Amino acid sequence: MGKSKKQKHSRLLHQPYNKGLKPIKPQSSNRSKQSHPPLAKNLQQPPTVPFNPTDRILLVGEGDFSFTHSLFHHHNCQYLVATCYDSATTLAEKYPQSADFIRDLEDAAREDESSELKILYGVDATKLGKGGSVGGGKIIRKGGFDRVVFNFPHVGGLTKDVNRQVRYNQELLVNFFKAAIPLLASAGTIVVTIFEGEPYSLWNIRDLARHVGLKVGRSFKFQSEAYPGYKHARTLGNIEGGGGWKGEERDARTYIFERKDDGDIQAQQPKQKQRRDESSGSDEDD
Repeated sequence: MGKSKKQKHSRLLHQPYNKGLKPIKPQSSNRSKQSHPPLAKNLQQPPTVPFNPTDRILLVGEGDFSFTHSLFHHHNCQYLVATCYDSATTLAEKYPQSADFIRDLEDAAREDESSELKILYGVDATKLGKGGSVGGGKIIRKGGFDRVVFNFPHVGGLTKDVNRQVRYNQELLVNFFKAAIPLLASAGTIVVTIFEGEPYSLWNIRDLARHVGLKVGRSFKFQSEAYPGYKHARTLGNIEGGGGWKGEERDARTYIFERKDDGDIQAQQPKQKQRRDESSGSDEDD
């Protein structure tokens, strides 16, 4: 593979997922690329970015791949398997801008020998690792991912009935969790971001995760400005004529889910201590 001249890209001070929660300076990036949107300055508070350059990351349910693009170029993430539910043809129809992001990613990956990038189409988030293209094939089935990421999961407009929408999205999340858990590395986590407020709060995402053997390690406000170039992509596709709705401007929260272990079984705790922990504990950073 040929090498090209490499430019250093400015990077955010970010917080990788660690118990100390101390911000660290990320490694300097030598990613070769043309000009990209500058990193946002003067945010109200330092953003939390739960990714490290060396993480093996699986992204499911990508829209126009602008989030993948930002991780690769601005956060120097070296190993990315990015997938979408749509076929390549449907993706191009729903999100015409995706072609530029994908072309740029593939070109940059060919030029950078240190990176591993794979883009897969037609992958069902609830069937990860299963046979055929719907499960992503061997590259997903072998697992070992440090982060499995699902940004703004939603089944789309299957019904206008709120209760049914809630149930359908709960089923989506539960089946995703079940499919993702076997693909995690020993200390791997599942990263899910959803909008705040109703109807999303009705999904009870914490309870759904708990019932499949997960716990919330932490949660924090999602700040789209931490991912330069990222734009929220609607499940149904772009709004004709552009429209005024911008998902990246809505309040949203990211949840980091960990697998439970024996130490998490509350039944093993003294009841008094258990009640004290439940009344004072919190996983929210802000």
